Amino acid sequence: MASLFSLAGQTALVTGASRGLGQAIAVALAEAGAKVICASSSSEGSRDTVAKITAAGGQALVLAADLSDEAAVEQLAEQALAQGPVDILVNCGGTIFRAPAHQFPMKEWHKVIAVNLDSAFLLSQRLGAEMIKRKSGKIINIASMLSYSGGITVPAYTASKHAIAGLTKALANEWAQHNIQVNAIAPGYFRTDNTAALQADTERNAAITARIPAARWGEPEDLAGAAVFLASGASDYVNGHVLAVDGGWLAR
Repeated sequence: MASLFSLAGQTALVTGASRGLGQAIAVALAEAGAKVICASSSSEGSRDTVAKITAAGGQALVLAADLSDEAAVEQLAEQALAQGPVDILVNCGGTIFRAPAHQFPMKEWHKVIAVNLDSAFLLSQRLGAEMIKRKSGKIINIASMLSYSGGITVPAYTASKHAIAGLTKALANEWAQHNIQVNAIAPGYFRTDNTAALQADTERNAAITARIPAARWGEPEDLAGAAVFLASGASDYVNGHVLAVDGGWLAR
């Protein structure tokens, strides 16, 4: 049974791997045996993640790209493929901007959409083309609780995460025939930089915690099992699914 979850001999590209959810996913994939290409916005961004992986006896390397820059994303794909076949793609890199919808700057709208949605499509398209040739591959997109609801003062983020859920299903429909599984993880409320404002808001923090049946916010490591499952042979007949890892938030 353990072999179902083994990633030995495989290579994974994880964006947003410098900290938080991306770092936890990168470390988990490495612990399962994958060589992990850790990508973030700067060449130094993922050094700590690589250090954690190599200290534990795993294999990892650093690449960098500004996910809001289409040319940089395309170059990231080429650099990753230059390392050899990429078996697993995790589109975790993301950003958020908060402002009332009637005052939301279009510059920030375009940036959030570019980072959260466009980069995921571009990387999936480029790496997916190679996966189609090999008739094998796993793509994991990071969705959100705001793939299901609207949120407050984050219209661009919400739009991007609804779109990620739809893109996951659209790619799965086309690529399942090529033995490529495209799925998403929708984290609930996790303690990361992106949720710092919510964590600091005493009233909102308490309201969020009260709704979570597990009675706590998620920690990045809580995503490890879901990520390894969707990256491994254990999920070979799972396609187009958005897996909520939320402590029961959606069930409440």
